[in-house]
Parts: sequence; C-alpha cells; structure tokens
Amino acid sequence: MKKYLLLFLFIGTITQSCNKNDDTPIVEEEQEEIVEEDVQLKSEVNDFVWSALNSWYLWQDEVLELGDDRFATTNDYYTFLNGFQTPRGLFQTLQSPKDRFSVIVDDYDILFNAFAGVYTTNGVEYVLTRPPEGGNKVVGVVRYVINGSDGADKNIKRGDIFYAVNGVELIAETDEEGNIVSSNLDLLNPDVFTLNFAELTESGLVSNGVNIELIKTEIIENPIHISKILEINGTKIGYVMYNSFTANFDNDLNTAFAELKNSGVTELILDLRYNLGGSVLSATRLSSMITGQFNGELFSREQWNAKWQPYLGQDNNFVDAIDGDPINSLNLNSVYIIATDDSASASELTINSLSPYIDVFHVGGVTRGKNEFSVTLVDNPVQAIEQTGQPPFPVPYIVLGGEFNTVENSNPRHKYAMQPLVGTNVNADGFGEFTNGLEPDFPLNESLGNLGQLGEPGEPLLDLAIEQITGISAKSLQIDIPDNYQIKTITSSNRMKPFREITRYDLIK
Repeated sequence: MKKYLLLFLFIGTITQSCNKNDDTPIVEEEQEEIVEEDVQLKSEVNDFVWSALNSWYLWQDEVLELGDDRFATTNDYYTFLNGFQTPRGLFQTLQSPKDRFSVIVDDYDILFNAFAGVYTTNGVEYVLTRPPEGGNKVVGVVRYVINGSDGADKNIKRGDIFYAVNGVELIAETDEEGNIVSSNLDLLNPDVFTLNFAELTESGLVSNGVNIELIKTEIIENPIHISKILEINGTKIGYVMYNSFTANFDNDLNTAFAELKNSGVTELILDLRYNLGGSVLSATRLSSMITGQFNGELFSREQWNAKWQPYLGQDNNFVDAIDGDPINSLNLNSVYIIATDDSASASELTINSLSPYIDVFHVGGVTRGKNEFSVTLVDNPVQAIEQTGQPPFPVPYIVLGGEFNTVENSNPRHKYAMQPLVGTNVNADGFGEFTNGLEPDFPLNESLGNLGQLGEPGEPLLDLAIEQITGISAKSLQIDIPDNYQIKTITSSNRMKPFREITRYDLIK
C-alpha cells in the first residue's frame, strides 16, 4: 500500500525592495509527489496477538490500543506492532488493569497438557507463608503429596515445614496488598533441588537436619484426591476432595458419586480448598451430580464482549448425562463446601451457581475472586463454522472442540497461543460480581501445627463442616490458635503451576 502526499514548494525568494508602482512579484507554486514507503511487518505473531485480542478480549472496548479505529492506516498499525520486541511485551501492553489472569505461551502444547492434568512436578504441594516470628522470611508448609510422584517416595507428609532450598533460606518482600515485590522463591523452579526442613518449637522454627532432594517429572494428576464416606453418629456424610476441574476426569468423578449414592449418603462435604479452577463444563456436571432435581434449568449465563455476546451469549444448564452416560446425582438440598484463598474460578462458579437452588454452606476462608472465564486462541484467522443454506460463520482464532481442527489448521510457522479472559458468568439470580472473593459462612484458616490429615476427623476445616451437620464439636476446634500461627498465603505450589488459575469455556462441547 502506498500513500501519496502533496508537498507545496514555494519557489523564488523575493529580496528586492518594491514601491507602490512596482509590479507585484509572481510566486510560482510547484507540486511534487512524495511516495511514502510501505512499512514491513516484522512479526506475524504480533499481528496475531493484536487481532485476536481485538476480537475476543473481555475489555477490548476499554483498552485504547485495542480500539477498532486506533490506527488510520496499515502503516500506522505495522509501526505500532514493530515497536515491540516480543509478543509477550505486546500482550502485556494490551492487558487491562482489571486483568489478573490472562496468559500467553510460545508453545500451545504446554497449555493443552496443563488442561489435561499433565505437568512437571515433584509432587509436593505446599503453601508459602510467614514463620511465627514474622519478618521477611518464608516457610513452606506441605499440604499433600501427589500419588505416583517423586515426593511420594520421600517420606514427606502433610504439615511438614521447610525453610530453605539448597541451604538458602527463603525470603520474600510483599507490598501492603500482599503482592510479592522481590524474593528468592525462584529457588523452587529448577527440576532438581533439595528442601531443608525444620521443626516448630515454642521458641520458633528450628532446623531438624532433614534435607530431601526432589526431582520433577511429568505426571498426570487425578483431581479426585479423596472420595470416601464418613459415618458420624448415624449420619452418612460423603466427602470428596476435588483439586481441579479437569474434563478428562469427569467420568471418574461420576463413578465416585455413584459410590456415594449407592452408600446412601444424606450429606456431602465438597472440599475445594486447593482447587483453582478449570473447565466450566466440569463445574456444570459436578453441580448436577450434587443435585439432580434441576435438570435443564439455568446453571450459569455467559456474558461475552459486545462483539460476541449477540452470537455466543447463552445459558449453561444443569445436565443429566455425560456423553450419553447418566449422571449419578445425589438430589441434595444442601452442600457444605470447603473453600479458601486457593479456591478460584470454577470453584467459585460452583458455589455461586448452586446458591440459587440449594443451601450452600461455605466453610474456610475468602476465595480468590475470579469471576471471569477464558478461551484458547491460536493463529487461525480464517476459521468458520459451516451453516446450512447460509455463508460460513467466521469464528477466528478460538480453539473449537468436536470435529474442528483449529490447531492443525493454524499458522504452521509458530505455536504461540493465548488464554485471555473473554467473559463472565452470572448465576440464575443474575449475580456474578465477586472480584473480592466469596465470604465464608463459617470462617476458619489453616494453621501451623494444627493441620490434621485430609479427609480424617481431627482436620479442623473438615471438623467444622461436620459440626454444622451433626452439632458435635471436635477437639481440633477448641484449640486457641495465635494469629501468628495462622497460615496467610504468600503464594503456593498450586498458583505456581502453569495455567492452574484458568477457567476454560468449551465453545463446542
């Protein structure tokens, strides 16, 4: 594309002095054509980033640089894109200040593996918090160890505390809102490192001389960490600890609910305390397993940006089957959900969307506060859905399921992908604004020295839920925990996993 500019050159310089009888000098004008050279686009990935976000991003109409009329010419557009050395730099510039969770990757296979529950880990799940003495030091508290991982063979258990990595004490500076501003927590990033453990004493943490080397390997984590029946004073209580909404395991979850149903449970404790989210479809199915009496009724309603709402805004309804197989529903009128500050997105969606229909009792802490959902975008700008008797309907960039080959037909010269926030969900009452998190009905934090064992009486959060069901108070709830022993999350292994804090919407189910 070439642009033509008119340059007016005034020829002739008048230097003579003229009196009133002089003839007026004639100034001759000459027009010369100047050709503006085409700007060459340096990165087709940058073009994909801008174009895909311009189409799909939730806050597209609020981000100046994503405006439909932001660039007057293609040269202006290419000049803007060429100003960024990396696609990540452009992506970050285009993000709204409201956005805490959108991501970009240079290899979509890593993204898809994470969604399937496949990732590299040593299996030790932990929370990082302050030691009782405070300061800028950080300690890690083991939450659980994943079966089949390297950590499962190292005699590490829930409640163990580490204070250093490779002999270097962990530290982190945080701002008033708790955000990390500087730290050495990257010591936990390598595939191989040694954790140095400590004991909790009356005088504080003291090294116990235990040093354990851990090796990260690729594993597939089953998100159903525990499923069991507790019989307390004649009441059969189902307990399910579910750590990620992973659609690949929905049938396994349905099998677990079949066992609860066949055992005649009348109450359910759903433990989502370490569940940062996942598939919206899985959340819908899980909620249908808990209930069953609301098949076909509204679970959640999508709200996309202005460009896509007229076409994609639809209702997600309770279901009674998974790919044709009947769902095992408990038909409950109440549920007790354990949720904390490491419970987000699809976990919060489950709490919020069940609330209009049954009594949802939230035990634990304030949740993460993520009410948006995302989709996967790859560089496939020409994708369209065939329509009978009509032209194909364009749906560029978005990864579709079913018979679509979005990735296979994408740009073969790169594997960049984005997972941007593209919409929000509201429940049947129209409520969906919980950016500050969902408040618990029965608040209780986990604490140093009083963690108990997951799924067993004596674990404080489980005991608190059981108390609400049976009216029987447990010993774990009668312990007075000082404030400096309560676990206040700085970050966690959960949050440090790639793409764990993502709620995914399946456009083609």
